[in-house]
Amino acid sequence: MSALLRQIPANIPPDIRKIRIENSHLTELPRGSFENVSALEYLWLNFNNITVMHIKSLEYLPALKELRLQGNKLSSVPWTAFQDTPTLKILDLKHNRLDVLPEHALRYLPNLTYLDLSSNQLTIISRDVFYNWPVYQRSQRTEGPLESVSNAVLALHDNPWICDCRLRGFVQFIKSVGPPIILMNSYLTCSGPKFRTGKFFHEVELNSCTKPLTSALDTNLTVPAGLNITLTCFVQGSPSPAVWWTYALKLLRAFNVTTEPISEDTVRSELLIPAARPADAGNYTCTAANFLGNTSVAINLRVVAPWASTTPRGWAPMVPAEPSAHVEVRIAKQTVYGITLEWFAAAAAAAEPGETWYTLLVGRYDAAQKDTIYIGPGVNTYSVTDLLPATKYEVCVAVRNQAPRKGQCVVFVTGSDVSQMEQREKLIHIVVIVCAMVLAVPAGMYACTAEALPGCLAR
Repeated sequence: MSALLRQIPANIPPDIRKIRIENSHLTELPRGSFENVSALEYLWLNFNNITVMHIKSLEYLPALKELRLQGNKLSSVPWTAFQDTPTLKILDLKHNRLDVLPEHALRYLPNLTYLDLSSNQLTIISRDVFYNWPVYQRSQRTEGPLESVSNAVLALHDNPWICDCRLRGFVQFIKSVGPPIILMNSYLTCSGPKFRTGKFFHEVELNSCTKPLTSALDTNLTVPAGLNITLTCFVQGSPSPAVWWTYALKLLRAFNVTTEPISEDTVRSELLIPAARPADAGNYTCTAANFLGNTSVAINLRVVAPWASTTPRGWAPMVPAEPSAHVEVRIAKQTVYGITLEWFAAAAAAAEPGETWYTLLVGRYDAAQKDTIYIGPGVNTYSVTDLLPATKYEVCVAVRNQAPRKGQCVVFVTGSDVSQMEQREKLIHIVVIVCAMVLAVPAGMYACTAEALPGCLAR
């Protein structure tokens, strides 16, 4: 007890029938730990730090009747290891970290009379784990009085059971179990999902598992630019599926997504798009998945300018213009690749110039859609650059969220891209080329031109 042992001692006398090592520093049970003590019947290794148990750690222990591993750190157990202990009657695994029981777990424990799996991390378990237990199978085959069958005590309490469809078969087993299998504590409780927390197994009715089904109230949305948009999809499925959103095959950031249950088998997932822009348009896909499969629904989002116009082509009405909201606009300066606009808001539009926002629409004259530029209060000039030369453009200025009216749109053509400076540079290039050609004339020809023509001809 409380010894500083880090492994099972070697050279244990072969006739030892009981070993008890507790509150020590054992961390594993390696293979062949008890190779020389085949007479061992009782093995207590409680309250150590055992995290690993080798599949052959119980080899050479055919007489073992009792194995206690309470208060260790086992997250899994090699259940096939019990093939080497056919006479085992007591198995105590409480206060470990077991989180799963495979369907064959109890198949190699035919003579158990006490199994304690309480206070572990079990959440989901199949009823087949117990249907495959030889003790349970014998009780189902017995036709005579049950007194002829040995009782088996089973402890499963204090585990964080998740009471959804995956636990349906196990809950039915617990409700129907009776002698010779006796539950140490028959009041098993649910730890999840949230709306079932604290309920007893006999109080819940669980449905069968279903593949997710996704839907949306509207799969085609048209919204004005600049507004916060929330896309919503509804998901039905059991167990509750995982939900995520994608846009252009990219997973969207989780902090813009909220998912919450609205009923036992339905959740609502919302995707927030703050200050929607035309670049945010496209298909947004809501996908849901559980262990039965996955499904998705796509929502098509179209973002348009927050107004309409009857004059400029390609803009549909969104907000009617106020008769008094009028803006005078003119071109203050024009270059080959851009222009500078200047505007003046008249009447009510200028009543509070410190709070008035403006919107510029700029694009080629024949384009169906124009680029949108928002201008803050107190500004009445703006330069548009990077335009194509010798191209016809249209630009409109309006009070934000109102339709451009007559006189608020200007059509212009950018100049040629050959400026006077460029022409001068071309002339300089020509002069340089001519000079180079003159310098390349042979010296003899230069001599001919320098002297009198008769003498040159004579030579």
